Amino acid sequence: MAADNDTQVREFIFLGFSGLPSHPAFLFVAFLAAYLAILMGNLMILVLVLVDSCLHSPMYFFLSHLSCLDICISTVVVPKILINFLCRQNTISYKQCLAQTFFLIGFAGCEPALMAVMAYDRYAAICRPLHYSVLMSKRVCILLAYSTWVWGFLDSAVHAALASQLSFCGANRIPHIFCDVPPLLQIACSDTRANELANHITSLFVGLCPILFIILSYVCILASILRMHSEGGRRKAFSTCASHLIVVILCLGNAFLNYNKPSAGYSLEIDTLVSAMFVIVAPLLNPLIYSLRNKEVKGAFRKVLNKRTD
Repeated sequence: MAADNDTQVREFIFLGFSGLPSHPAFLFVAFLAAYLAILMGNLMILVLVLVDSCLHSPMYFFLSHLSCLDICISTVVVPKILINFLCRQNTISYKQCLAQTFFLIGFAGCEPALMAVMAYDRYAAICRPLHYSVLMSKRVCILLAYSTWVWGFLDSAVHAALASQLSFCGANRIPHIFCDVPPLLQIACSDTRANELANHITSLFVGLCPILFIILSYVCILASILRMHSEGGRRKAFSTCASHLIVVILCLGNAFLNYNKPSAGYSLEIDTLVSAMFVIVAPLLNPLIYSLRNKEVKGAFRKVLNKRTD
């Protein structure tokens, strides 16, 4: 049982925005503008990959899944923040909190695995070009892409199941701006050793293993690029990898900051800023990075604009 009836928490209060001097109306407009930009930017990537045959390749297929993940991560958190701003409250029900935790961990857990798959795609394209069509066949791409979703939600199922067993003894003030396992563990009054053990184990498999795979892939990619005799070929290879590397650093860097905060010397205001970056900055910048640095995406965007003006 999660808790006895007399101590069962029915509602949590977020403390993340309580220490900020800004007016709720300003924060509402800022979060709404960022959320709409996330939706428009990532939906643009999804539409372009769908309608333009030049983007029907494994790299853009995985990019469309990344855009979908970015939309999902922001949608799990930002609409609830906007509703709370409108209602001038910072609350969430117990069941909504568990649901938010489940989906947030699921989508966040998919990203490192998807980044590793995208790194493998670049490795196959640059280091094994003659075998690329076999290594990254349509069937393989579909299997890899959807495996990342299963991987993330297996992780979230474990955490959500353990979180549902926590007791809070009436404590319902979460020092955060959304529900997640670490802030729930901070206010739990029951034994959290099983949750902490699950955090350590899943951090190894869901976080560290994909990062190590990405590093190994890019070491092989860099070695292959340096062996190329053509300067044009080296430049093209670097260009195709640059956007992915920037996104990897941005997404995984944000996730690392959000889930590996120091236990001391870390104010609630900084915690709020880091958490906001996790659900807004990376999803907002990812489509910009790929659209501004990628000739194929820019070409597809111009084609769509030309069709609309004809």
